[in-house]
Amino acid sequence: VQLQASGGGLVQPGGSLRLSCAASGSIFRINDMGWYRQAPGNQRELVAGITSGGSTNYADSVKGRFTISRDNAKNTVYLQMNSLKPEDTAVYYCNAFIVVVTTTVRREYSYWGQGTQVTVSS
Repeated sequence: VQLQASGGGLVQPGGSLRLSCAASGSIFRINDMGWYRQAPGNQRELVAGITSGGSTNYADSVKGRFTISRDNAKNTVYLQMNSLKPEDTAVYYCNAFIVVVTTTVRREYSYWGQGTQVTVSS
């Protein structure tokens, strides 16, 4: 199973970006998905999460500006980021709890994408 993130880049303050993260491989079911970020010198923090049923939660710092969504048919999670601020600058990582099936067992694992850089600067 792999998670492939995309959509990062350089944007001016007040601008927008949309991140995508697609899961591929031997997937039985995808449960919770989320986006985290890590700025230099800081710990990785949760930005937004979404359950398989579509319930969402957000860090206080991004509420009202970021929107997380998912397309279950495409095994993809999105993060729409509006009104970006310089303090949103970080490497953004997607995460997913995925149930995989082998010939003998069905088990849930946590997977991480490779990270995509978001830089907000004028």
